[in-house]
Amino acid sequence: MSYFGTDGIRGKFGELPITPEFALKLGFAAGKVLKKYSKKNKPIVVLGKDTRLSGYILESALQAGLNAAGIYVHLLGPLPTPAIAHLTRALHASLGIVISASHNPYFDNGIKFFSSEGKKLPDELQEAINQELENEIQIEDNANLGKSFRVKDSAGRYIEFCKSTFPYHFDLNHLKIVVDCANGAAYNVGPAVFKELGAKVIPLYNTPDGLNINEDCGSTHPEQLQQAVVEHQADLGIAFDGDADRVIMVDKNGEQITGDHILYILATQAKNKPAGIAGTVMSNMALELALEKAGVEFVRAKVGDRYVLQALEENGWNIGGEPSGHVLTLDKSTTGDAIIAALQVLTVMVEQGKALHELVADFKLFPQVLVNVRLEAMFDPYAVPALVEEFGKAEAQLQGRGRILIRKSGTEPVIRVMVEGDDQQEVTLLANHLADAVRHHAIAA
Repeated sequence: MSYFGTDGIRGKFGELPITPEFALKLGFAAGKVLKKYSKKNKPIVVLGKDTRLSGYILESALQAGLNAAGIYVHLLGPLPTPAIAHLTRALHASLGIVISASHNPYFDNGIKFFSSEGKKLPDELQEAINQELENEIQIEDNANLGKSFRVKDSAGRYIEFCKSTFPYHFDLNHLKIVVDCANGAAYNVGPAVFKELGAKVIPLYNTPDGLNINEDCGSTHPEQLQQAVVEHQADLGIAFDGDADRVIMVDKNGEQITGDHILYILATQAKNKPAGIAGTVMSNMALELALEKAGVEFVRAKVGDRYVLQALEENGWNIGGEPSGHVLTLDKSTTGDAIIAALQVLTVMVEQGKALHELVADFKLFPQVLVNVRLEAMFDPYAVPALVEEFGKAEAQLQGRGRILIRKSGTEPVIRVMVEGDDQQEVTLLANHLADAVRHHAIAA
C-alpha cells in the first residue's frame, strides 16, 4: 500500500498514518533508504514544521526514527514549506521534511518530503520508502547512530533569500502593508521580509498558539484582511495560508487579488514578459483570453501544484499557479512560495509606479458558478450519451466567451459542475440546468 498522496502524507493527528508510532517508523524507513541511495557517509536531513501543536510530537518521532537509522538531522523549527525547500539546498542536505497540513484546520497534520534539489521526491525514492515501511525497525549498528542539531539562524537565512528575489535598487519605503500570517509558519518571517525592505507593516494573526492556525484567517478567509486594509488606509494586504505556500492579496479598496490576478500581473505588466504561463482547469477564462490578447502562451494542467510544476518543466517556463494563490516562480524558487510571489507583484508595482488596483484595472474575472451534485453512488457523467449531448450544447452556447467543467470528486460521491462566462445570469441558469441533468441521470442510473 502507498501512504503517499499527491502532496505527501496527510490526515487527522492521532489516526493512522499521522500518529507518533507511524512517524517514528517513517523516519527510520526514510533514513534506511537515504543511507542506501546517498553517496554521503553521514547524510543530513533538514526538518521543519508549521505552528500546529501536534508538530512537536511528529518532529520528535521523525527525528528519533532518522537518528536510529544513522541520519544527522538539522532542526529548523516553525518555517514556511518553501523555506524548508530552500534550506534543503542551501545546507546541502540529502532530504528535506516538512510537517504541515497547509491550509487545513489545526487537528490535521501532514508529512512532506523534498529532494536534495528542493523539489518533489523522485517516485523511485518514494516507492523505496513505502517498501521499507513494511519492515520492522532493527538497529544494526549502535556505534553509527545519527544526532540532531538545532539550526539557530534558519529564519534569518530564509528572510535574506526572499529579499534576494526583490531588486536591490528598489525599496518599499512608500508602502503601508497589512500582512495576515494565518497564525501559521510565516508568523515571524512574513512581516520581517517586508519590514526589512522598508514597508510599514501591520501584522495580523501572527500569534500562533498551536490551535488557531488558519482559523477564520489567512488566504482561505481573507475577509478580515480586506476590512483591515480599508480601516488602516493601507496600500495593500497580503494573506498567507498555514504553511505560506499560498498567497492572496488585497488592493487598497479591499478588493481581492487572487492567484489568477497575480498570474495576469506577472504575465502582462512585468518588465520582462514570460514566454508562457501554466494555470489549471480551474483558472478563470478571463485569464486565458487576457493572455491570448497579450501574446503569452497559456496551458491548463490538472488541479494541484505538482501538475502545474510538471506543465512548467515540460514547456521550459517559469511562472504558473492556481486561483487559490499557489503561485510558482521557478526562476526564483523551486516550489510555490507565498512571500516570493508577493514580492514579484510588489516589484511590478515599483517598476510601474502604480498601485495594485491599477495593475488589474483592465482585468475582470468572469462570473463562475460551481454546483456540487451529491450522489448516492458515483457514476461517470461522460458515459451517458444524453449528458454528453447536454454538455456539448452548453459548450456551443458559450463558445469563445465561456466554458464548462464537469469534475468527479476524488474523495466523495460528488460531481462538480462549473460554468464560467461573461454573463452572470446566463452562467447561473446554465450551471443549475446541467446540475439538474446530472441529478436526473444519476437517479436513472
